Formats: sequence, structure tokens, C-alpha cells
Amino acid sequence: MSETSQFRLLNERRFLPFFLTQFFGAANDNVFKFAFTVLATYSAAEWGGMDPKSAGAVIGGIFIVPFVLFSATAGQLADKYDKASMIRFVKNLEIAIMLAIAAGFAGKIVVLLFAGVFMMGLHSTLFGPVKYAYLPQHLRETELVGGNGMVEMGTFVAILLGTILGGMLVALPGVGPDWVATVSVALAIVGRIAAGFVPASPAPEPGLAINWNPFTETWKNIGHARTNRSVFLSLLGISWLWFFGSIFLTTFTGFAKEALGGDQNVVTLLLAVFSIGIGVGSLLCERMSGHKVEIGLVPFGSIGMTVFALDLWLASRNMTPSGLSGLPAFLAEQAHWRVIADLFLLAMFSGFYSVPLYALIQSRCEPTHRARIIAANNILNALFMVVASVMAAELLHAGLSLPQLYLVVGLMNAAVALYIYTLVPEFLMRFIVWMLIHSVYRLEKSGLERIPDEGPAVIVCNHVSFVDPLVIAAACPRPIRFVMDHRIFALPVLSFVFRTSRAIPIAPAREDLAMMEGAFAEVAKALQAGDLVAIFPEGSITDTGELLPFRPGIKRILDATPVPVVPMALHGLWGSFFSRKEGAAMSKPWRLVPFRKIGLSAAAPVAAAAASPEALQAQVLALRGDWR
Repeated sequence: MSETSQFRLLNERRFLPFFLTQFFGAANDNVFKFAFTVLATYSAAEWGGMDPKSAGAVIGGIFIVPFVLFSATAGQLADKYDKASMIRFVKNLEIAIMLAIAAGFAGKIVVLLFAGVFMMGLHSTLFGPVKYAYLPQHLRETELVGGNGMVEMGTFVAILLGTILGGMLVALPGVGPDWVATVSVALAIVGRIAAGFVPASPAPEPGLAINWNPFTETWKNIGHARTNRSVFLSLLGISWLWFFGSIFLTTFTGFAKEALGGDQNVVTLLLAVFSIGIGVGSLLCERMSGHKVEIGLVPFGSIGMTVFALDLWLASRNMTPSGLSGLPAFLAEQAHWRVIADLFLLAMFSGFYSVPLYALIQSRCEPTHRARIIAANNILNALFMVVASVMAAELLHAGLSLPQLYLVVGLMNAAVALYIYTLVPEFLMRFIVWMLIHSVYRLEKSGLERIPDEGPAVIVCNHVSFVDPLVIAAACPRPIRFVMDHRIFALPVLSFVFRTSRAIPIAPAREDLAMMEGAFAEVAKALQAGDLVAIFPEGSITDTGELLPFRPGIKRILDATPVPVVPMALHGLWGSFFSRKEGAAMSKPWRLVPFRKIGLSAAAPVAAAAASPEALQAQVLALRGDWR
């Protein structure tokens, strides 16, 4: 479980050609779409005659229709055929589409441009399942968050650069559309060259019989996704993000013009800020999650999304522009900087929200159905975006301003988030654990790469405070089932965390023999299933800061299920708010000091035959040292 930088992936063939392929594809999408949206908004009479305020929403709606119609087929193709071959096929298709779009720009054939929007949607529909099923096939689980963060960052940097380039090219007097056409074809060709270096990615189910009926296959894919509750609700969570984000992305042109009084360059600035924000949030996920799939970031992200959507409404609701201003005049207004900050932070928190969800789906899906699950996700994304486009158009038609639309979406986000976290308490539990380590404590980790990547093992650790299990759970890249005193298990708030993480309460034989026997039976069952199980062999929290004698329960566990034992030691928690130093824990509020430095160390696994209580206690004591 070594922790290395996600940027190292850019030096490896298993990632770089794929990264570049999706980067140039995303850039090309936005060169074309943004240029066409600008023409349809600012030169509507010549390019389609649409209502300028809704042009972006209409073009965005056409783009996502293929996701509804063809995602089911795309998922099957990605599971049946080598993904590298699929990627090259999709890039060949992109070249053909861009040649048709070039003809549309050259002849001002608006119908052909709308057809091009639809066909680029088909291109993205085919690429989506391949894109997200490729990553877990070539990355280790500890690289999934970093790899997804890089892809999300790359996608939105490509959106940014494509948007800027499309805006610059279309603004060229007299020749703008021709330059857009030329650059779009060139980007498609460069993307195809990069695709030629993507390594072979064998099909997980080459014998799959394709069901060409998109409706029955779509229902089947969604039904299969529903068999794994956390995966299915993560799909819904991602689809909600696309609902939320698409409303902002497709209305920026109208927002800049109608609410802020900005020209095309201001639209480009808003999209740039939004794209950079998502890129920054996506890259930060790896560091904030500790190189593991940390779903505790998801509630954190959703809170920020709501807060800054609401502040965006507050910041822009009373603006009354008298005309269109350029970028320098726009930036000269102090009030506009608050709008920029809101958009950046809203997007950054969206990155915190989305990357862990994608990584969770990839890590918990069956490999043979991964692309079809991603296809089901794309179908749901498309349906949510269609509903978002219809809702936005209806609310705007009913008289809402764009800032008021953002207020509605921000409030809806809060309601949806609460609903999802009620259905899946694991998200909220991980959020509580994550916040503990990133606000109350500052954790230093040492030797945690010694924890086995997979398979059963028992973790033994000193017991210093009531939050010891939370600290260990937050630091460990794998889920852990804790064995703990039933009284600690029943504590308010902490009980929610322990129950959600499937902790195993235990009582002394003199108090409840049946509970004790049930706990040992559950431990054996967990180890046989390949889980990590953690116990505190002292049996209770220390009153002195020193280790109490290790009890024989660890020997009984290993006699029943011989597995490796990983000795661990907590540092710095003695004397904290949650410890029993000089009296009852949690009775001295002045000890609740933010960012208190604590540590967690792990030694090499010990074979079951050598793991006596006395030997393990000596190892934990040596590992802890003088830092209590």
C-alpha cells in the first residue's frame, strides 16, 4: 500500500496515451460546442434563430440525447471487445464527424451543425464506458482515486482550453467559423494518434451476446446495478451531480450576458474559473483521501456545493447591467470577484464530491459487468441532464432569473444530499471520521503500507481514547471491522459510526456470555471472508497512559482462524479530550484543541504461530515508544 504521487502515472504507457486521448476528445467537444453556442447566442439571426437565453441549454440537450439511446449498447461493446480497439474505433468516428461539422461551418448549414452536436454526443456515449472501465483494469486500487482525479482534472482543463480556443477562434472577424472547423479536425487527428499507443486491454467477457434493444438492455443494466446498494446509490449521486452541474455549464452564456452584462470573453472567464475549480478539487482528492477510496469526502463536497450555489445567488441577484462590458471592465467591478470566487469554490467542492464516487463504483463493481454499470450510469446521467434542461427552460420561461435558478438548484442539492445520506449511512459515517482527522487532529502515519493489500488479518493496537477506532479507520486504506467494548459501541454519535462500519460489540463473560461468544463467532466469520479485524487486546481504555496486559482473546481468535497479525501503535492521544487522563474522558473542554498532532505506526505482520499476547504487547510497546 505504498503512497506515490498521482502525477507519476503520466510517465507510464498504461495511463499517458489514454489520458491524452480523452484530453483531446474533451477539448474538441468544447471547441465546437462553445463556438456554436456563441454563434447561436450572439448571432442568432444567422445561426439558428434561437432564444439567446436558452441556446446553450438546447445545444446541451441535443448533445446528451445519444446517452439515453445508445449507452446500453456502448456498455456491452466495452465489455465484449478490447478497450484499446474500441478507443481507436471511437477516435476514427470523431474524425469523420468533425469533417461533416467543418462542412456545416463552411456552408452555414445549421442543420448539419445540430446533427454534428448529436453525433459528438454519440462519440462521447461510446467512449464513456470504455473510459471508466479502462482505469480499474490498469490501475491498482490505491491508484484509483489519483487516476480518477487526473482524468477529471484533464477533462476540465480540456474543457477550459477548448472553451477558450473556441471563443478566440469564433471571434476572428469573417473567418472564425472556418478556423473552428479546421482546428476541430486537427484535434480529432491528434487524438487518434494518441489512441494508437493505448495498451491492449483484454475484454472481460468476450463471449457476451449483444442485446441491440436499448430499452430492455438499459432496464437490465440498471437492475444489475441495483443488486449492489452502495454502487447504485453512488450512480444516482453522480447523476445528480450532472443534473446540478449541467444547469450551470449550459447557462453560463446567458448568465454572463443577462445577469452580469458581460461579453463572450466574460463567458470564457466564467467557464475557465469553473473548470479550474473542478480540476483543483479533483487533484486534491488523492491527498485528502490518503490514497484510498474515501467516501467521507462526498458529504463534504455536497455541503460546499450548496453553500456556494446559495452565495452565487446572493452575489448576483441585484445586479442590473446596462450593457455588455469586456473583460477589463468586468474585472474592475469588485462585486464580480465574489461571483468568480463562488463559481470556483462551487466547482472545487464538486470535484471533492465526484471523484470518490467514481472510484467507489470502479472498485466495487464486478469486473465482468463494469462497463455495463458505467453505461447504466451514463444513461442515468443523461436522463438527469435532460430533466435538468427541461426544468431550467420551464423555470426561465416562467419568469425566473438565472440567479434565482441557481438558488433553486442549491436548495435542491441540500435536499437530495440529505436523502442519499439517509439511505446510505456509510457516506455520513466516513464524513464524521474524515472530519475528525482533518479538524480535531493532525495525523502522522508510519508503516501503514505493511497492512496487507488483500486477505484476512488481525490488527492489534494500544487503547488510549474513545476515538481510537475512528483514527485507525480514517488512516487505513482498507475497511476494518473493530471489536470493541459494548459500552463504547453504545455511546451516542459514536454508536452511529460503529454500527455503520459493522463493528462487533463484545462483553466480558461475567456480564454477557452470549454476547462474548457471538462476538468471537462473528470475528471468525469476518476473517474467513477475507476482512481486516481490529482488536484492542488490553480490553479497556488506559487510565494511566501505559499499556495494560494483553488479554488472551487474541489467542482464541488466532487458534480458530490463523491469520497474520499487524501490530499498531497510537501516539499523542493520551491527554487529549477523549482520553481518561486525570479523570473522565470528554469532561475537560479545554483539551479539545484543533489540529492536535497525533500518530499511528504499524509494524510488519507477525505469523499467527508467533503472535502470543505477551509478544504482541512487547511489539506494540516498542512501536509506541515514549510518545503516548
